Amino acid sequence: MQLQEIAKDVYACLQPDRGLGWSNSGLINRGGGLVVDTFWDLRSARELIENYSRVWREPARRVFNTHHNGDHCYGNQLFPQAEIIGHRLCAAAMTRENPRAMQMLRGMVNSDDPAMAALARALSVWDFEGIELKPPTTLIEDRLELDLDGVAVNLIHVGPAHTAGDVIAHLPEQRIVFAGDVLFRLCTPIGWDGTFDGWIEALDRIVALDPEVVVPGHGPLCGAEGPREMKAYLVYVREESRRHFDAGLTTLEAAKKIDLGPYASWTEPERILFSVERAYREFRGEPFDAPIDAVAIFRGMHELRSHHQRR
Repeated sequence: MQLQEIAKDVYACLQPDRGLGWSNSGLINRGGGLVVDTFWDLRSARELIENYSRVWREPARRVFNTHHNGDHCYGNQLFPQAEIIGHRLCAAAMTRENPRAMQMLRGMVNSDDPAMAALARALSVWDFEGIELKPPTTLIEDRLELDLDGVAVNLIHVGPAHTAGDVIAHLPEQRIVFAGDVLFRLCTPIGWDGTFDGWIEALDRIVALDPEVVVPGHGPLCGAEGPREMKAYLVYVREESRRHFDAGLTTLEAAKKIDLGPYASWTEPERILFSVERAYREFRGEPFDAPIDAVAIFRGMHELRSHHQRR
């Protein structure tokens, strides 16, 4: 975990991307402080607080969740006095998160199902024991503008993209964007309840803000080249998925045939299956928030990973 000052009184707390759950956070250390996202378990959230305590005088008075996925909000409870800010759809979805189920999954390392055992191994570095959900109570609809002792922070709803409740934080004077999982940098994105068009539009909105620094939800810092490259990935995967959909291939068959090219070096390239599944749902005309069988997709990812390793 690395604390990096990216402008005066503005910090990114970065974790090297090692796969599932290795997310980033941010701190605007003015006006009582605003923390952007709080990590996936209490151990990592405590380490996050330890890093921020090197620069703040007292714990931040505000926490902002970019979206509802646990790797960005399960540490909220360690900010008991803070105002929690997020989109109303983020708050609603967070109440449906289930840390106990995650704890059960991580215990399946000896499962007879090799895909579930592999998923459990990926989760084993996290510990979901003792997590109490603390959803946002200050709710965003389209936009919320904050003035943190002279630092303007614009919280802008850009979902449905990665999720329906995606919100980015823009610091116009510093030309910084905290993108949450609207941006995965040099790692393969996963999309939950959103659309390709919505996600591409959200990436275009980040580029239009002309940022010098973008803090992605996962992966290293970047500039506008990060959202541009991820947009190219999404456009490419959708086009390839359309071709294979029209040919009658299954999503897994399509994912095996798509040439990853420059994206093959991104972390966990087998996660492309999530994007192919999303594309097929759109081609079939299904609602963007239709329930998905995540366990089945993770099983397919396990097969796809083995397929890539054999090539």
